[in-house]
Amino acid sequence: MEDKKKVVFSGIQPSGNLTIGNYFGALKSWVKLQYKYDCYFCVVDLHAITVRQEPRNLRRRTLEVLAIYLAAGIDPEKNTIFIQSHVPTHSEAAWLLNCFTYVGELERMTQYKSKAKKYGSTAEGVSAGLLNYPVLMAADILLYNADLVPVGKDQTQHIEIARDIAERFNNAYSPTFTLPKGYIPEGGAKIMDLQEPSKKMSKSSTNPNSYVLIMDPPEVIKRKINRCVTDSVGIVKYTDDQPGVKNLINILAAITGMSYGEIETKYDGKGYAEFKNDVADALIKELSPIQDRVNQFLNDKKYLESIYKRGAEKACYVSGKTLRKMQKKMGFIPAAK
Repeated sequence: MEDKKKVVFSGIQPSGNLTIGNYFGALKSWVKLQYKYDCYFCVVDLHAITVRQEPRNLRRRTLEVLAIYLAAGIDPEKNTIFIQSHVPTHSEAAWLLNCFTYVGELERMTQYKSKAKKYGSTAEGVSAGLLNYPVLMAADILLYNADLVPVGKDQTQHIEIARDIAERFNNAYSPTFTLPKGYIPEGGAKIMDLQEPSKKMSKSSTNPNSYVLIMDPPEVIKRKINRCVTDSVGIVKYTDDQPGVKNLINILAAITGMSYGEIETKYDGKGYAEFKNDVADALIKELSPIQDRVNQFLNDKKYLESIYKRGAEKACYVSGKTLRKMQKKMGFIPAAK
């Protein structure tokens, strides 16, 4: 009898255009995971609205993220791919789990503190959704009894709170949820800001030269890489003392599979101009076929609809069973059929 595959859950917000940080840090590793695990890949549009979104842009980006998933090589025949808001169990389970979560632990979340500082002075202020964000994320994960959640090192706090919430529920009633573990993919490159290489590359940055978008045209990629911050040392070396150069080496290594040492040797005695030019060319070569496939998918809305409809149906079925268990254990009367 074949062993049951472990379950993986992950998602990306359509709150901005996706960067090469999303591609190298998440999507490339997801493609590898799909051959080994039972994967649920979600466009987490409910998470995006913790900060006010322009409705037209949210709709456009939601479909674009879905198209990028497919173009990057995530196979809808092997994975469950869906849009979060199409599966109402996520919102309902989040409310139930809110009642097993403490305000103090939500206020201590690093991401909440940084975003509250950023948005606290705006006209809208900080929404309760921003505070409750980790509970919805816990619901996303626990509804599918995910064993593994691919995350960056800066997101492990979210997995910890999901585990805490799950343990409280399990202890209050009976074992219901699998306790998820964060999965930091091997070789998953952490791509840094091109202008401030001490910071992670982010699609929410106000400086467009600080990131490369997956859908950036070739001339824009070249310009951004040529303008990226390096240093006055003039040597291509993989060291924390040269964070800008180290970041470019990470990008080139992620594309070519070359080791850091091989890249250092190749550019020994050569200046940054040739190095940057080669990084830009490698990026363009990597992204061009993906961009072509994204545009093909976006021009076939019926096909995209068939993918997210089928994915939502399976996600509703699986998550619905978990939600009904939660409701029964908590004492809710089952809805009449």
